[in-house]
Formats: sequence, structure tokens, C-alpha cells
Amino acid sequence: MAPAAWGLSPRAKLEILFATLLALFMFALDQTVVGVALPQIISDLQGNELYTWSITIYLLTSTISGPIYGKLSDLFGRRPIFIFALVLFIAASVAAGLSQAMWQFILFRGLQGLAGGAVFPLAFAVLADLYTPAERGKYAGYFGAVFGLSSILGPALGGILTDNLSWHWIFFINVPIGLVSLYVVIRLLPAIKHPEAARNIDYVGAALFTAAIAPFLVGLTNRSGADWTDPWVGGLMLVGLVFGVIFVWWESRAPEPIIPLTLFRNRTFTISVTAMFLAAFGFFSAIVFLPRWFQVVAGSSATESGYQLLPLLGALIISATLSGQIVARTHRYKLLIFGSLVTLAVGLLLLTNLHANTDRPVLWFWMVLAGLGIGPSFAVFALIVQNAVSMNDIGTASSSLTFFQQIGGTVGLTIAGTIFASRLTEEIPVQLANQGVPPEFIAQ
Repeated sequence: MAPAAWGLSPRAKLEILFATLLALFMFALDQTVVGVALPQIISDLQGNELYTWSITIYLLTSTISGPIYGKLSDLFGRRPIFIFALVLFIAASVAAGLSQAMWQFILFRGLQGLAGGAVFPLAFAVLADLYTPAERGKYAGYFGAVFGLSSILGPALGGILTDNLSWHWIFFINVPIGLVSLYVVIRLLPAIKHPEAARNIDYVGAALFTAAIAPFLVGLTNRSGADWTDPWVGGLMLVGLVFGVIFVWWESRAPEPIIPLTLFRNRTFTISVTAMFLAAFGFFSAIVFLPRWFQVVAGSSATESGYQLLPLLGALIISATLSGQIVARTHRYKLLIFGSLVTLAVGLLLLTNLHANTDRPVLWFWMVLAGLGIGPSFAVFALIVQNAVSMNDIGTASSSLTFFQQIGGTVGLTIAGTIFASRLTEEIPVQLANQGVPPEFIAQ
């Protein structure tokens, strides 16, 4: 049966779509805008020993809560979950900006992540509620473009606000954006309630899912300062994997599982989430180092490095938007998504040749290829997944896709960071020796 939202006027649908895109932009921006300001935040709040947790807590709460929110939205409807997430995020943003101690900052960042975990899957689920499968492609590209825009603009905006105002404003700026989105959602988004929902929530599955993901992500994050064999790295990841096995066993027997395993019997769904994992793994592990190259190697400021990412950003927005339109018009996606992934792989391969003396136009070309390659992944995979499952599972399927995207990006960043640190340790003594630095200084 079609959702009640399909009975809305075209104008009302567009207003809801705008509010959803605005919320998506705000939450996605928050994942990247904080990174540039963290050194100043840590200094002001005197929390250097808790630096890792300021990043990990947001990742934990957003990743863990995503699939749970997706399932709850399938049961209770999108509206109450969306409103809860927006209100919580606005309040947590204000509180984070007013933090006077590091523990307060970490607490409120965790609450921001708890709210953010709802928006990514709900944004795509609302799209599916508003439009028929034939119409979704026209608008799905905007979702991919917004996600890419926020991912690239985040570091630049964080630098501008921190340099010209203060780090507090990277949180206060969320308030007007969030209030506009909240107003439209409350006014227009229909309430669709399933009477049987309250007795069908898989509490045990939610607890097991949390017990599996939390130690795994904490262990993965701890890798930045310890070896894989360290108990706080490999040990925690092993604990997470054990609970993961128990979670899968439980979900195979639960009447209303948080993540229905039957979804993975759907070949289209399984291939899509796997491809999204691998695309995020490659893209984020490479792109996160570009601002560092511009700032550390090329000598650019944080603001300038944001502008220098425009070739990547422009290509991403164009490819995400056009891919949605192409799928909407042709109803074909296999060749498009295959070509985009090949283009992404070529772009990332070329970026591995980046050196201190790489010509800027050459680097721009490599960035354009990577942007053209990743854009369709952000837009088209959500369409593929939604069209491959029943209406009752759209929230769950969308949240699963988002979950694999986040996990792929996290694993990719961790492995890339490990390789980066290892190569840095190996190369610094060699390069110093080549420049004639005395061995006693190299040893220091």
C-alpha cells in the first residue's frame, strides 16, 4: 500500500524534500566540520588525554543507532523519529558549543551522534515515502550531492568559523538550519503509525548489536596509538566479532529483527551494500589526506585547502545529480554504476602517485576522476536498495546501506592512517639523511 505521504501536493512534497536535504546537510557537515577545530577545542578545554574520545563517541553513537532507527521508523513511521532526532541534535549542538569541560564536550558530541544516526537512513526512507520508484531517481542525485558537498565543505567551513569567530560557532550554526528543517517536518510530514509496533521491538537484538559494534569501533579507533596485537585494539575487535556472531544467530530467530537477515538473500541488496562498503573504504581513506597535503605540503591555510578541493566537489555534485536523472529516465543502472566504480578506482590509483612536486592541474584531473566516480555511489545505490525491498523494509534497508558506508569509511581511514604512520616513520630518517642531517639529530 502506498504511504500517506503520496497524497500530498507536489509543493508539499518539495518542501519536505528540502527540509530533509537540509537536515542531511547539517548532520553530514557535522561529521567533518569539527575536525579542523579540534586542536583549539582540546586546548581550550584542556582535554588532550581524551582527544580520541572526542572523535570516537560521535562515530559510536551514530553508527550503532542507525540500523535501530531504521527499524523503528518502519514500525512507528518516519515523523516521530525525525522530529526526535532534530530536537535532540539542536539541543546537543547548543550544549556542545557551551561546553566548559572536556567530559561535557564528549557527552554532547555523543548525543549529537545519537541524533545523527537517525537522519541518514531516514532521509532516504522519506524519499521513498514521498515518491514512487519511477520518480525517486529525479531527486536521489540531490541526496548524493548534499552528502558530498558537506563532506568536502566541512573542513573549510570549520577553518573559517574557528579562525574568524570561535570554535563554539561550528555548533551554534546548526541551530537555525535545524529549526527550519524541524518546522517543515512538524508542519507537513505525515504521521504513519503501525498499531502492532510497540510489541514487536527487538530489544535483545538492539543490545547485541550495540555490544558487537561498540568494542569493534573503539578497538579500531585505538589503532592510531597502538599495535593490532594490543588488547585495547585487537582484543576489543575480537570481542566485537564474538558478539557479532551472537547477534547474527539471534537475528535469525527474532520475530521482528533489527536487521532482517532475509534482506541478504536478496542478491541486489547484498551486492549494493558490499559495493557501498568498498566505495566508502577507498574514497574516504584517500580523500581525508588531501586537505592535509594542501596544508602541510603545499603550505595552504585550512580555508584555502577547502577551496582547492573544488574540482573534487564539483565533479561529485555533477555526477551524483546527473546519475539520478539518468536512472529516472532510463530505469537502467548497471552500466552506470559499473562505470562509476571503475572511474573511482582509476582516480584513486592515480592519487597514489601524489608527491610534493605534483603539478596542480594534474592533481585536479585526478580529483575530478575520483569525484565523478564516487558521486553515483552516493545517489544510485540508495535507489537500487529501496527498489529491491518491500515498502515495509525500506527504513531498515536504507539504514543498512548507511551502516555499511560508515563502517567502510571507518575501516578505510584506520588502515590508511596505519599505513601513513608506518611510511612516515620509515621515510623521515631516510629523507633527513639525504639532506645531510647528522645521524645524532636523526636519532632524536
